[in-house]
Amino acid sequence: MERPGIRDLVGRAMIDKEFLAELVRDPAAMLADYDLSAEERSAIMQAVGRTGTVPDRERARALQNVMMKRWAT
Repeated sequence: MERPGIRDLVGRAMIDKEFLAELVRDPAAMLADYDLSAEERSAIMQAVGRTGTVPDRERARALQNVMMKRWAT
């Protein structure tokens, strides 16, 4: 079976709050199950790390915004 790609990741992050929280807390581990290009992986890692000491909830919202702008169209 083929591993899920970026569209699967974006869709899940938009509807599954627990998954999104884990993605924010440990993006490297959560992305391991997805077939992503280096550019896709880098964009997600930058979005998660971009907010530094901001609470996880706000980091999650920022990550969702990046995903929506880049891949949900």
